Amino acid sequence: MMKCKIISKSRELFLKLGFKSITMDDIAQEMSCSKKTLYKHFANKEILVEETIVHVQDEIHLNISKILNSNENAIAGNFEVSAYFQDMFKSSETSPVHQLKKHYPEIYEKVHTRQVSECKVWFMNNIQKGIDQGYFRSEIDIDNYADFYYLIIFNINENTVNVRDAAALELKALEYHIRAMATPKGVIELENQLTQIHNHQI
Repeated sequence: MMKCKIISKSRELFLKLGFKSITMDDIAQEMSCSKKTLYKHFANKEILVEETIVHVQDEIHLNISKILNSNENAIAGNFEVSAYFQDMFKSSETSPVHQLKKHYPEIYEKVHTRQVSECKVWFMNNIQKGIDQGYFRSEIDIDNYADFYYLIIFNINENTVNVRDAAALELKALEYHIRAMATPKGVIELENQLTQIHNHQI
């Protein structure tokens, strides 16, 4: 289906080179088709950007749900989600969130609204899972800890332009988040995950 192919190619170009810099001409050229073909499916670039972002969000949310639901270890699941994001945006130089907010604020607001509600559900479920597994302390306020973590991640993505810098800060935020909740068993698992990351980077 042509519409799906356009979204797929647009996603690749937008994430790699930026939402602002890529034009409809660029996309048509990359796809070896006419701009008329693009405009047949998308009335303007803003609509294409929004539909591409919705497609990316759908994929991200599906994959995060799979990771957290299939991973028996709540802490390992958190680190697997972090690795998933780093892999997904490794071709980007500038944070997609930062780009959206700057160049397409209305689309950004829609994305952010959905992100807030869905992320909090994931965080709360994962914290409860960690409590049930003995990794997190049973007396913590799940609602507040989920809010705290989201605010940290949100501020990193809002204020950090470079993707690699954001990824490094998010990893520190994840460590901070887990240490704040961890039982002795949880600290051992956290150190295990951090050691694996360190060994992988060497």
